[in-house]
Amino acid sequence: MKMHIRSILSSYLTRKPISKSPIFRSLGQNHFFTSSTSRSNQVITCKAAVCWGAGEAVKVEEIQVEPPKSSEVRVKMMYASICHTDILCCSGFPLPLFPKVPGHEGVGMMESVGENVIALKEGDLVIPTYLGECGECENCKSGKTNLCLEHPLTLNGLMLDGTSRMSIRGQRLYHLFSCSTWAEYMVVNANYLVKIDSRIALSEASFLSCGFSTGYGAAWKAAKVEKGSSVLEGARNQGAARIIGIDKNERRCEMGKNFGMTDFINPSKSNKPISELVRELTRGEGVDYSFECSGIQSLINEVLQPTKVGKGMLIVIGAGNNASMDINFLTLLLGRTIKGCIFGGIKVQSDIPLLVNKCINKVIEGAQNQGAARIHRQK
Repeated sequence: MKMHIRSILSSYLTRKPISKSPIFRSLGQNHFFTSSTSRSNQVITCKAAVCWGAGEAVKVEEIQVEPPKSSEVRVKMMYASICHTDILCCSGFPLPLFPKVPGHEGVGMMESVGENVIALKEGDLVIPTYLGECGECENCKSGKTNLCLEHPLTLNGLMLDGTSRMSIRGQRLYHLFSCSTWAEYMVVNANYLVKIDSRIALSEASFLSCGFSTGYGAAWKAAKVEKGSSVLEGARNQGAARIIGIDKNERRCEMGKNFGMTDFINPSKSNKPISELVRELTRGEGVDYSFECSGIQSLINEVLQPTKVGKGMLIVIGAGNNASMDINFLTLLLGRTIKGCIFGGIKVQSDIPLLVNKCINKVIEGAQNQGAARIHRQK
Protein backbone atom coordinates (compact mmCIF):
# COMPACT_ATOMS: atom_id res chain seq x y z
CA MET A 1 0.00 0.00 0.00
CA LYS A 2 1.32 3.43 -0.92
CA MET A 3 0.32 6.67 0.72
CA HIS A 4 1.38 10.09 -0.59
CA ILE A 5 2.89 12.51 1.89
CA ARG A 6 -0.13 14.82 1.61
CA SER A 7 -2.36 12.05 2.90
CA ILE A 8 -0.10 11.77 5.91
CA LEU A 9 -0.33 15.52 6.43
CA SER A 10 -4.13 15.33 6.24
CA SER A 11 -4.09 12.73 9.00
CA TYR A 12 -1.74 14.90 11.03
CA LEU A 13 -4.03 17.89 10.81
CA THR A 14 -6.78 15.95 12.54
CA ARG A 15 -4.28 14.55 15.06
CA LYS A 16 -5.55 10.98 14.60
CA PRO A 17 -3.65 8.12 16.24
CA ILE A 18 -1.73 6.41 13.46
CA SER A 19 -3.14 3.04 14.43
CA LYS A 20 -6.53 4.41 13.33
CA SER A 21 -5.38 6.55 10.40
CA PRO A 22 -5.41 5.48 6.73
CA ILE A 23 -1.69 4.78 6.57
CA PHE A 24 -1.95 1.88 8.98
CA ARG A 25 -5.34 0.48 8.03
CA SER A 26 -3.74 -2.21 5.87
CA LEU A 27 -1.87 -3.52 8.91
CA GLY A 28 -5.10 -4.49 10.68
CA GLN A 29 -5.69 -3.98 14.38
CA ASN A 30 -4.68 -7.54 15.20
CA HIS A 31 -1.10 -6.82 14.24
CA PHE A 32 -0.77 -4.51 17.23
CA PHE A 33 -1.86 -7.14 19.74
CA THR A 34 -0.44 -10.44 18.53
CA SER A 35 1.61 -12.91 20.53
CA SER A 36 2.62 -11.89 24.05
CA THR A 37 5.53 -14.35 24.05
CA SER A 38 8.91 -12.66 24.32
CA ARG A 39 11.26 -13.26 21.38
CA SER A 40 14.18 -11.42 22.91
CA ASN A 41 16.89 -13.29 20.99
CA GLN A 42 15.11 -13.45 17.66
CA VAL A 43 14.78 -11.16 14.68
CA ILE A 44 11.14 -10.10 14.31
CA THR A 45 9.50 -9.66 10.91
CA CYS A 46 6.74 -7.08 11.12
CA LYS A 47 5.13 -4.26 9.19
CA ALA A 48 6.23 -0.63 9.12
CA ALA A 49 5.70 2.54 7.12
CA VAL A 50 8.85 3.09 5.05
CA CYS A 51 9.86 6.33 3.34
CA TRP A 52 12.20 5.55 0.44
CA GLY A 53 13.17 9.08 -0.56
CA ALA A 54 12.44 12.78 -0.22
CA GLY A 55 8.92 13.50 -1.40
CA GLU A 56 8.22 9.88 -2.32
CA ALA A 57 5.19 7.92 -1.27
CA VAL A 58 5.33 6.16 2.09
CA LYS A 59 4.81 2.43 1.69
CA VAL A 60 3.78 -0.15 4.26
CA GLU A 61 6.40 -2.89 4.05
CA GLU A 62 7.55 -5.98 5.88
CA ILE A 63 10.79 -5.24 7.72
CA GLN A 64 13.13 -7.05 10.08
CA VAL A 65 13.78 -5.75 13.60
CA GLU A 66 16.81 -7.13 15.40
CA PRO A 67 17.00 -8.00 19.12
CA PRO A 68 18.15 -5.23 21.48
CA LYS A 69 21.82 -4.92 22.29
CA SER A 70 23.36 -3.66 25.53
CA SER A 71 21.42 -0.72 27.06
CA GLU A 72 18.66 -1.18 24.48
CA VAL A 73 15.08 -2.47 24.54
CA ARG A 74 12.63 -3.63 21.91
CA VAL A 75 9.16 -2.10 22.10
CA LYS A 76 5.89 -3.39 20.69
CA MET A 77 4.04 -0.31 19.49
CA MET A 78 0.41 0.01 20.61
CA TYR A 79 -0.38 3.54 19.43
CA ALA A 80 1.45 6.08 17.27
CA SER A 81 0.58 9.53 16.00
CA ILE A 82 1.83 11.95 13.37
CA CYS A 83 3.79 15.11 14.08
CA HIS A 84 4.67 17.98 11.77
CA THR A 85 8.33 17.02 12.16
CA ASP A 86 7.61 13.56 10.71
CA ILE A 87 6.32 15.27 7.57
CA LEU A 88 9.50 17.34 7.33
CA CYS A 89 11.71 14.30 7.86
CA CYS A 90 9.97 12.53 4.99
CA SER A 91 11.09 15.44 2.80
CA GLY A 92 14.72 15.17 3.93
CA PHE A 93 14.85 17.25 7.14
CA PRO A 94 17.32 17.63 8.82
CA LEU A 95 19.38 15.16 6.76
CA PRO A 96 18.33 13.22 3.64
CA LEU A 97 18.70 9.75 5.18
CA PHE A 98 16.71 7.09 3.30
CA PRO A 99 15.13 4.60 3.40
CA LYS A 100 13.79 5.33 6.88
CA VAL A 101 10.95 4.37 9.17
CA PRO A 102 9.49 7.68 10.45
CA GLY A 103 7.57 8.38 13.63
CA HIS A 104 8.63 9.71 17.02
CA GLU A 105 5.25 9.95 18.77
CA GLY A 106 3.77 6.83 20.26
CA VAL A 107 3.31 4.48 23.18
CA GLY A 108 4.18 0.82 23.45
CA MET A 109 4.95 -2.13 25.69
CA MET A 110 8.39 -3.47 26.48
CA GLU A 111 8.79 -6.70 24.49
CA SER A 112 12.41 -7.56 25.33
CA VAL A 113 15.30 -6.04 27.24
CA GLY A 114 19.02 -6.01 26.46
CA GLU A 115 21.86 -6.27 28.93
CA ASN A 116 22.60 -3.46 31.39
CA VAL A 117 19.02 -2.17 31.38
CA ILE A 118 18.02 -1.75 35.03
CA ALA A 119 15.03 0.60 35.32
CA LEU A 120 12.81 -1.08 32.69
CA LYS A 121 11.43 -4.59 32.34
CA GLU A 122 9.30 -6.60 29.93
CA GLY A 123 5.66 -5.56 30.05
CA ASP A 124 6.29 -1.94 31.12
CA LEU A 125 4.28 0.72 29.30
CA VAL A 126 6.65 3.30 27.81
CA ILE A 127 6.71 6.31 25.51
CA PRO A 128 9.72 7.16 23.34
CA THR A 129 11.52 10.46 23.68
CA TYR A 130 14.09 11.92 21.33
CA LEU A 131 15.85 13.53 24.31
CA GLY A 132 17.31 11.92 27.39
CA GLU A 133 17.83 13.16 30.94
CA CYS A 134 20.77 11.87 32.96
CA GLY A 135 20.25 14.31 35.85
CA GLU A 136 24.00 14.65 36.38
CA CYS A 137 25.50 16.61 33.47
CA GLU A 138 26.04 20.37 33.48
CA ASN A 139 22.87 21.04 31.48
CA CYS A 140 20.63 18.77 33.55
CA LYS A 141 21.82 20.40 36.78
CA SER A 142 21.57 23.95 35.45
CA GLY A 143 17.77 24.16 35.53
CA LYS A 144 18.01 26.22 32.34
CA THR A 145 17.58 23.60 29.63
CA ASN A 146 16.25 20.14 28.89
CA LEU A 147 19.06 19.33 26.45
CA CYS A 148 21.03 16.62 28.24
CA LEU A 149 24.70 16.36 27.30
CA GLU A 150 24.96 12.69 28.20
CA HIS A 151 21.92 11.62 26.16
CA PRO A 152 21.62 14.28 23.42
CA LEU A 153 19.33 14.66 20.43
CA THR A 154 20.60 12.35 17.68
CA LEU A 155 20.20 13.21 14.01
CA ASN A 156 22.11 10.45 12.17
CA GLY A 157 19.19 8.01 12.18
CA LEU A 158 21.26 5.29 13.83
CA MET A 159 21.70 3.71 17.24
CA LEU A 160 24.51 4.98 19.47
CA ASP A 161 26.95 2.40 18.09
CA GLY A 162 26.47 3.74 14.56
CA THR A 163 24.31 0.85 13.32
CA SER A 164 20.59 0.27 12.77
CA ARG A 165 18.34 -2.39 14.27
CA MET A 166 15.99 -2.37 11.27
CA SER A 167 16.41 -3.62 7.74
CA ILE A 168 14.34 -4.39 4.67
CA ARG A 169 15.38 -7.11 2.24
CA GLY A 170 18.92 -6.85 3.59
CA GLN A 171 19.10 -3.06 3.27
CA ARG A 172 19.65 -0.87 6.31
CA LEU A 173 16.74 1.28 7.46
CA TYR A 174 17.31 4.57 9.27
CA HIS A 175 15.50 5.42 12.47
CA LEU A 176 13.98 8.85 13.10
CA PHE A 177 15.95 10.48 15.91
CA SER A 178 16.10 7.81 18.62
CA CYS A 179 13.12 5.72 17.51
CA SER A 180 10.70 4.75 14.73
CA THR A 181 7.15 4.58 15.99
CA TRP A 182 5.56 3.90 12.59
CA ALA A 183 6.51 0.27 12.98
CA GLU A 184 4.93 -2.59 14.89
CA TYR A 185 8.23 -3.09 16.74
CA MET A 186 11.22 -0.83 17.28
CA VAL A 187 14.50 -0.91 19.19
CA VAL A 188 15.40 2.09 21.35
CA ASN A 189 18.22 2.94 23.72
CA ALA A 190 16.69 2.68 27.19
CA ASN A 191 17.79 6.22 28.06
CA TYR A 192 15.30 7.54 25.48
CA LEU A 193 12.22 5.92 27.01
CA VAL A 194 9.99 6.96 29.89
CA LYS A 195 8.00 4.41 31.86
CA ILE A 196 4.45 5.68 32.41
CA ASP A 197 1.40 4.84 34.50
CA SER A 198 -0.70 2.23 32.67
CA ARG A 199 -3.94 3.95 33.75
CA ILE A 200 -3.54 6.63 31.08
CA ALA A 201 -5.46 6.30 27.82
CA LEU A 202 -3.09 5.10 25.09
CA SER A 203 -4.27 7.80 22.67
CA GLU A 204 -3.36 10.54 25.15
CA ALA A 205 -0.04 8.92 26.02
CA SER A 206 0.93 8.93 22.35
CA PHE A 207 0.46 12.69 22.05
CA LEU A 208 2.48 13.29 25.22
CA SER A 209 5.59 11.88 23.54
CA CYS A 210 5.92 15.06 21.48
CA GLY A 211 3.02 17.09 20.09
CA PHE A 212 1.04 18.06 23.15
CA SER A 213 4.05 18.21 25.49
CA THR A 214 5.92 20.52 23.13
CA GLY A 215 3.13 23.10 23.08
CA TYR A 216 2.24 22.75 26.73
CA GLY A 217 5.88 22.86 27.80
CA ALA A 218 6.65 25.92 25.68
CA ALA A 219 4.37 28.01 27.90
CA TRP A 220 5.19 26.15 31.13
CA LYS A 221 8.93 25.56 30.85
CA ALA A 222 10.41 27.61 28.01
CA ALA A 223 8.52 30.90 28.41
CA LYS A 224 7.46 30.47 32.05
CA VAL A 225 4.31 32.48 31.31
CA GLU A 226 3.14 34.52 34.32
CA LYS A 227 -0.43 34.90 35.47
CA GLY A 228 -2.23 37.73 33.67
CA SER A 229 0.02 37.69 30.58
CA SER A 230 -1.20 38.09 27.02
CA VAL A 231 0.08 35.58 24.50
CA LEU A 232 -0.16 34.37 20.93
CA GLU A 233 -1.17 30.67 21.15
CA GLY A 234 -1.74 28.68 24.33
CA ALA A 235 -0.91 29.23 28.01
CA ARG A 236 -4.18 29.01 29.90
CA ASN A 237 -2.91 26.63 32.54
CA GLN A 238 -0.14 29.11 33.36
CA GLY A 239 -2.75 31.79 34.07
CA ALA A 240 -2.57 33.81 30.84
CA ALA A 241 -5.43 36.34 30.75
CA ARG A 242 -5.60 36.69 26.98
CA ILE A 243 -4.68 34.05 24.41
CA ILE A 244 -4.72 34.93 20.72
CA GLY A 245 -4.71 32.15 18.15
CA ILE A 246 -3.66 32.74 14.54
CA ASP A 247 -4.47 30.34 11.71
CA LYS A 248 -5.80 30.37 8.16
CA ASN A 249 -7.91 27.32 8.91
CA GLU A 250 -11.23 28.36 10.43
CA ARG A 251 -11.71 24.89 11.92
CA ARG A 252 -8.83 25.64 14.28
CA CYS A 253 -10.89 28.38 15.92
CA GLU A 254 -13.12 25.92 17.73
CA MET A 255 -10.13 23.74 18.55
CA GLY A 256 -8.33 26.73 20.00
CA LYS A 257 -11.19 27.49 22.34
CA ASN A 258 -10.63 24.08 23.94
CA PHE A 259 -7.11 25.26 24.76
CA GLY A 260 -8.44 28.44 26.38
CA MET A 261 -8.04 30.73 23.37
CA THR A 262 -9.85 34.04 23.88
CA ASP A 263 -9.35 35.62 20.43
CA PHE A 264 -8.83 34.28 16.92
CA ILE A 265 -7.23 35.89 13.88
CA ASN A 266 -7.54 34.49 10.35
CA PRO A 267 -4.87 36.45 8.40
CA SER A 268 -6.31 35.33 5.04
CA LYS A 269 -9.36 37.52 5.71
CA SER A 270 -7.31 40.73 5.83
CA ASN A 271 -4.71 42.49 3.70
CA LYS A 272 -2.93 43.70 6.83
CA PRO A 273 0.19 41.95 8.18
CA ILE A 274 -0.24 39.68 11.19
CA SER A 275 1.76 42.00 13.43
CA GLU A 276 -0.63 44.87 12.70
CA LEU A 277 -3.72 42.72 13.33
CA VAL A 278 -2.34 41.68 16.71
CA ARG A 279 -1.55 45.25 17.70
CA GLU A 280 -5.05 46.36 16.76
CA LEU A 281 -6.50 43.60 18.91
CA THR A 282 -4.33 44.61 21.87
CA ARG A 283 -4.89 48.37 21.44
CA GLY A 284 -1.31 48.89 20.34
CA GLU A 285 0.29 47.28 23.39
CA GLY A 286 1.29 43.97 21.85
CA VAL A 287 1.63 40.68 23.70
CA ASP A 288 3.98 39.45 26.43
CA TYR A 289 4.72 36.11 24.75
CA SER A 290 4.45 34.78 21.23
CA PHE A 291 4.80 31.14 20.09
CA GLU A 292 5.64 30.35 16.46
CA CYS A 293 4.60 26.74 15.76
CA SER A 294 4.71 26.38 11.97
CA GLY A 295 8.43 26.65 11.23
CA ILE A 296 7.70 29.03 8.36
CA GLN A 297 10.62 31.43 8.02
CA SER A 298 8.61 34.50 6.98
CA LEU A 299 6.42 34.32 10.08
CA ILE A 300 9.25 34.76 12.59
CA ASN A 301 9.39 38.55 12.19
CA GLU A 302 5.60 38.75 11.95
CA VAL A 303 5.12 37.24 15.41
CA LEU A 304 8.17 38.91 16.98
CA GLN A 305 7.08 42.44 16.07
CA PRO A 306 3.80 42.46 18.04
CA THR A 307 5.52 41.41 21.28
CA LYS A 308 5.92 44.18 23.85
CA VAL A 309 8.84 46.60 23.64
CA GLY A 310 11.53 45.92 26.24
CA LYS A 311 10.20 42.59 27.50
CA GLY A 312 8.35 40.68 24.77
CA MET A 313 9.50 37.14 24.05
CA LEU A 314 9.10 34.91 21.01
CA ILE A 315 9.39 31.16 21.54
CA VAL A 316 10.22 29.29 18.33
CA ILE A 317 8.68 25.82 18.46
CA GLY A 318 8.11 24.63 14.91
CA ALA A 319 10.84 23.04 12.80
CA GLY A 320 11.33 24.21 9.22
CA ASN A 321 13.39 23.47 6.13
CA ASN A 322 15.23 26.81 6.11
CA ALA A 323 18.67 26.74 7.71
CA SER A 324 18.69 30.50 8.36
CA MET A 325 16.38 33.50 8.38
CA ASP A 326 16.38 37.31 8.38
CA ILE A 327 15.46 39.08 11.60
CA ASN A 328 14.39 42.72 11.83
CA PHE A 329 17.34 44.19 13.73
CA LEU A 330 15.50 47.16 15.23
CA THR A 331 12.68 44.95 16.49
CA LEU A 332 15.22 42.81 18.33
CA LEU A 333 17.30 45.77 19.54
CA LEU A 334 14.29 47.21 21.36
CA GLY A 335 14.55 44.64 24.13
CA ARG A 336 12.65 41.73 22.63
CA THR A 337 13.91 38.16 22.97
CA ILE A 338 13.86 35.18 20.60
CA LYS A 339 14.21 31.80 22.24
CA GLY A 340 14.25 28.41 20.59
CA CYS A 341 13.12 25.26 22.36
CA ILE A 342 13.12 21.52 21.78
CA PHE A 343 10.24 19.47 23.20
CA GLY A 344 8.90 22.64 24.83
CA GLY A 345 11.71 22.63 27.40
CA ILE A 346 10.20 19.49 28.97
CA LYS A 347 12.62 17.29 30.93
CA VAL A 348 11.63 13.82 29.91
CA GLN A 349 12.18 11.88 33.12
CA SER A 350 11.19 14.67 35.52
CA ASP A 351 8.23 16.25 33.73
CA ILE A 352 6.50 13.65 31.56
CA PRO A 353 5.26 11.64 34.58
CA LEU A 354 3.70 14.88 35.87
CA LEU A 355 1.84 15.35 32.58
CA VAL A 356 0.72 11.72 32.63
CA ASN A 357 -0.66 12.26 36.11
CA LYS A 358 -2.52 15.39 34.94
CA CYS A 359 -4.12 13.34 32.16
CA ILE A 360 -5.17 10.57 34.51
CA ASN A 361 -6.67 13.09 36.94
CA LYS A 362 -8.39 15.03 34.13
CA VAL A 363 -6.42 18.23 34.68
CA ILE A 364 -5.49 17.67 31.06
CA GLU A 365 -8.36 15.86 29.36
CA GLY A 366 -8.01 14.32 25.93
CA ALA A 367 -10.52 15.31 23.30
CA GLN A 368 -9.63 13.07 20.39
CA ASN A 369 -12.97 13.55 18.67
CA GLN A 370 -12.25 17.27 18.37
CA GLY A 371 -8.62 16.76 17.37
CA ALA A 372 -7.46 18.76 20.36
CA ALA A 373 -7.18 18.59 24.12
CA ARG A 374 -8.90 20.52 26.85
CA ILE A 375 -6.80 22.09 29.57
CA HIS A 376 -8.59 22.69 32.85
CA ARG A 377 -7.36 25.42 35.12
CA GLN A 378 -5.90 23.97 38.28
CA LYS A 379 -7.73 24.90 41.45
